[in-house]
Amino acid sequence: MTYRSTLDLLFKSYHFVPNYKCGIQNNVIGVIGGLDSDISSHLADLLGLYKIPQISYGSFETAAIDQIKFPSFYRMVPNEGLQYQGIIQLLLHFRWKWVGLIALNDKGGETFLQTIEPILSKHGICSAFTERVQKHLYFSGNVLEMVDDLLNNLPTFMLSKAKAVIIYGDSGTVRWLGGVIGTLKILQQISPQYKKMLSPEKVWITTAQIDFTLYTFQKITEVDRQMFHGSICFSIHTKELRDFEEFLKNINLSWADADGFINDFWEQAFSCSLSNSTVSTYSCTGEEMLGSLPAPFFEMRMTGHSYSIYNAVYALAQALHMTSSTKTNCRKMEGGDKLFYQKVEAWKLHSFLQGMSFNNSAGDEITLNEHGELDAGFDITNLITFPNKSYVRVKVGWLDPQAPPGKEFSIDEARIEWHRNLENCASCAKDLYPNKGQDLCIPKIPNFLDFDEVLTIVSTSTALLLSLITVLVLGIFIKHRDTAIVKANNRSLTYILLISLLLCFLCSLLFIGKPNKVTCLLRQTAFGIIFSVALSSILAKTISVVLAFMATKPGSSIRKWVGKRLAYSIVLSCSKTQVVICALWLTISPPFPDVDMHSMREGIIFLCNEGSVLMFYCVLGYMGFLAIVSFTVAFLARKLPDSFNEAKFITFSMLVFCSVWLSFIPTYLSTRGKYMVAVEIFSILASSAGLLACIFSPKCYIIVMRPELNNREQLIRRTI
Repeated sequence: MTYRSTLDLLFKSYHFVPNYKCGIQNNVIGVIGGLDSDISSHLADLLGLYKIPQISYGSFETAAIDQIKFPSFYRMVPNEGLQYQGIIQLLLHFRWKWVGLIALNDKGGETFLQTIEPILSKHGICSAFTERVQKHLYFSGNVLEMVDDLLNNLPTFMLSKAKAVIIYGDSGTVRWLGGVIGTLKILQQISPQYKKMLSPEKVWITTAQIDFTLYTFQKITEVDRQMFHGSICFSIHTKELRDFEEFLKNINLSWADADGFINDFWEQAFSCSLSNSTVSTYSCTGEEMLGSLPAPFFEMRMTGHSYSIYNAVYALAQALHMTSSTKTNCRKMEGGDKLFYQKVEAWKLHSFLQGMSFNNSAGDEITLNEHGELDAGFDITNLITFPNKSYVRVKVGWLDPQAPPGKEFSIDEARIEWHRNLENCASCAKDLYPNKGQDLCIPKIPNFLDFDEVLTIVSTSTALLLSLITVLVLGIFIKHRDTAIVKANNRSLTYILLISLLLCFLCSLLFIGKPNKVTCLLRQTAFGIIFSVALSSILAKTISVVLAFMATKPGSSIRKWVGKRLAYSIVLSCSKTQVVICALWLTISPPFPDVDMHSMREGIIFLCNEGSVLMFYCVLGYMGFLAIVSFTVAFLARKLPDSFNEAKFITFSMLVFCSVWLSFIPTYLSTRGKYMVAVEIFSILASSAGLLACIFSPKCYIIVMRPELNNREQLIRRTI
């Protein structure tokens, strides 16, 4: 089947005609697969003939596939010999000298046994038993057949007193082991002679191949799953990728056009049917979410298996990019300067894949050595199971061949839980938290200011209402722009101030919703710049009032400074300073979306990491400086004649503004999650509303309600 599928891939046609390409199709320039060594070697038999690069994400066995026989074959997994060394060091560390071996009865399993047994003997470790698992046994789901087979062929590990048992194989090995243990439970209820079999103190040591298919634990009964509690597992080193979980949440049935496996996977995962078949009485709706599946069946985090596939795709893409970018694969079009790429030949990718080294987006350095295999180590994890069929894998050590001498192997015994009892406990994963009984890990709830929350609705409604009021005030001032009170208060600065206040109200909407790259960049910078324009306008108005009064004195030299040019210069220079601060912030350490899994016990906080906290407080500090200067100047000018009494309103407005932001700082630092965002939104709306009300409400009252006072004669009379 592997040969046939590979030929179909290479010579895609409705008729099976090897070596003939019928019709128009794209060339295969690389293949990623397979999971085990048998399938990988069958793929390599054919792909090697056409020099097509093949990157396996799960084939460990060196003897089965090597680069001498298959020069087009690469592996995104470490050398299996390193795993053997890790197993030996683990056994020596805990002084386990009497161990059992369980492996599949196939080529890979036989290679494992032939390799590990001499190494065990060399280090003074004895093999208590060797159990070869027949594949046909674990495909059977009939309990009676399992009982009959168990009675006729009693597995030796049941009678052995070996404390550590090394399991090598795939998902079938674990399924067989679970079935044997489950069958033993039945026999123990029937006959007393089986009561003393299978000591619960055995420690299961699993290889990285089994780590790939841990979902098979979901197929095992709850009682039997507890037998694997405390297992020590070798796994491929993995690292979480940003937005990977969000990517998984977006997968749905509409992807079936681009991924032929989606439909089959969907039916198996959700036990539903996409057709009229009798497999399930429940029809798939398409609304099913991968996040709702139990963790043992489908993990929403990056596993070693997924990480290997990711790196394989990344490596092939890098090689393709470098190949297509070379001068030999591109040339100029006649009569123009543009370049176009010629068709890339698959064999050209090998020169870039051999010895390739790059950093992936998770920050790990990925290197393929001279043998075409991943130059990396293994993680060592401790499997902790729970009664609700969930589990966590706690990293307790590592095996790193690139570490300094003597530090290649590390194990933290304090983090290992061997057998469940009242005195032992294990920490939940970062995205989980324990229930009240502390016997179950529950997924944490995402915490951010979502659009459907009451707090969000109130904030949005308030912002829009205040924006509408600001637009009405601006309309009133534009309509009555030629009246005395509008002219006396520098209408150009008034328009700038009103527009900036309008933008202040609207910029509060950037703080609502799940943080993303764009909103994180705009939130604080837009808020800082817009508020600086508003405060600069108020400062310019205040200085203009003072200078206008001083210029009325006979022979005053200040008269030449009075005018729009000075006011515009103040607004432009003060605002420009804030723009420079924000530009430096975005250049040095810009804000970015982040998650906080530690501050809240039951929630994951989605937030905007400010990048540079110093620059954030520089923005706030500069606004505070403008506010204090405006307040000081307005306070000193508060006793000027009534025709210039705008300074009194500015004094009170700045007092409100400073009070809001002084109370903001301790409140902001003492809150977490969405309430921290809500505090900043409230401060923006409250301070902006204070400026709008204190400065413009008296003027609007005179313009709308007392128009007879809105003339030059009244202003002169009030001055006299």
